[in-house]
Amino acid sequence: MLLTPRNEARRPVPGAPHPRPRSTRRLRMPALLAVAVSTCLLAASAPARPLGVGDRLYPHLGNPGYDVASYDLSFTYPGTNTKPLQAVTKIDAWTTTDLDRINLDFAHGKVESVEVDGEPASFTSAGEDLVVTPENPLPDGSWTRITVRHSSNPVYGKEHEGGWLRTSDGLAMANQADAAHVVFPCNDHPSDKAMFTIRVTAPNGYTAVANGLRTDVDRSGKTTTWTYRTGHPMATELAQVSIGRSTVLHRTGPHGLPIRDVVPTEHRERLEPWLEKTAGQISWMEGKIGRYPFETYGLLMADAATGFELETQTLSLFERELFTGTTFPKWYVESIMVHELAHQWFGDSVSPRTWSDLWLSEGHATWYEALYAAEKAGKPVEARMKAAYAASDRWRAAGGPPAAPKKPEAGKKNGIFRPNVYDGAALVLYALRQEIGRTAFENLEREWVSRHQDGSASTADFIALAEEISGRHLDGFMQAWLYGEKTPPMPGQPEWKAADPEKQPARGGKAAAAAKAGKAAKAGKAARAGKTGKTVKTGKSGRTGRTTEPAKTTTAGKVARSAK
Repeated sequence: MLLTPRNEARRPVPGAPHPRPRSTRRLRMPALLAVAVSTCLLAASAPARPLGVGDRLYPHLGNPGYDVASYDLSFTYPGTNTKPLQAVTKIDAWTTTDLDRINLDFAHGKVESVEVDGEPASFTSAGEDLVVTPENPLPDGSWTRITVRHSSNPVYGKEHEGGWLRTSDGLAMANQADAAHVVFPCNDHPSDKAMFTIRVTAPNGYTAVANGLRTDVDRSGKTTTWTYRTGHPMATELAQVSIGRSTVLHRTGPHGLPIRDVVPTEHRERLEPWLEKTAGQISWMEGKIGRYPFETYGLLMADAATGFELETQTLSLFERELFTGTTFPKWYVESIMVHELAHQWFGDSVSPRTWSDLWLSEGHATWYEALYAAEKAGKPVEARMKAAYAASDRWRAAGGPPAAPKKPEAGKKNGIFRPNVYDGAALVLYALRQEIGRTAFENLEREWVSRHQDGSASTADFIALAEEISGRHLDGFMQAWLYGEKTPPMPGQPEWKAADPEKQPARGGKAAAAAKAGKAAKAGKAARAGKTGKTVKTGKSGRTGRTTEPAKTTTAGKVARSAK
């Protein structure tokens, strides 16, 4: 193992007494889990059914009754994107209650066999759950290993959004928000983070890269196996595996940080100037909020028409065309790079406790994206926030308040990635800075990523810390900004007005650019630069999508990037 951080539970030595779980391993969701855990006490003879941890937006996502410590994933790529990969998933976990059954999130793959602690276990499917019944019940506090042999199919129908992303020469992953379980069995909720070991076997001529640092390369006959391990816990939605005819470029970042980028070999020369910017962007972010939280970083340039970017941990996914095309101005592309980089602190190191807390990830990534554009490209933050304020009531009407987003429509699970959690959430942060002052706000930002590093945190946690740092009662202020149907008055900006949600914005001028800012991308991170050159981002943060017209909305929910 590379690292054994303080959050990882160790596997007991054979024959030694089973150690008890550490109750402080990570912040969980007691209010949600209290009800969910009780469902684990079903008799083994009761019908199998999908469970879930009670997330308001994804009720059946995640599973109660256990806490995953680590995943060991092995994929064998057949050299084509039209056939399933053969896979083995090993899950080490602590039980947190007595279990007759174990529910895992898994869909779209064929399960060949399941073992629990080395013994064959029966299994069945219920909804998008794989329900495993071990030979003997597992008592509370048990350490257990679940081994699933299965296929992992990169060919999807309309029923799934995300998972394997087929590129021109191989595969990558795009699992946000709830698609990791169409790739491998897991507890697919950001509240249960774990360590990852990822092995990929592919025909010679392919290169595989995954989250974390490479620990081994084994060439045997006509295939090569790469092994990667994370040095910090990771949410399942952030898993990344790249398989392709790629070149891996290495460089050194601040304080010796290893940076490795994965690029299509034929485009290496054109992409190099962009990749050279990463080290400076990391230094810029560290100057704002503190040291980079992981063991490595880099960009994965996928040769695929995605229309979005995604902050997969230590290896952010980008569409190659974003850099080699001419659709977007240079400053805008650089700000998107910073958006995904900022997510390494906000969303990856500090994950949302529930999906209603998504604004904490996307809002912060959008905020630092805007700050970078202001400092490096002269795009004023105040102008962007004024535009967002004008559109905010429309965003709230369409997608809900920033911390209470509307549930996604049936068949559109990425529908939570709307402008309200991008620029709408960044607007909340701007309002908070206006209210408590720049110094207190900057101290809050640094303390947030430090205190909750490697864990998950909620909106309530953020409000409590803001009150602690500022020495003020902010509950009423934050409740109005985060949960109100209407946008509250902006501190220090009494002349700012929000447009009437019932009225359509004008088609031209500054008002149009402002109002259109967030309509981009239901799931994306960012629809940003409008036709006038004004910054008008919208989109789903983990994913940045583009539209040719700021007012249009993408359906991928990744991030709408609006054209210049």
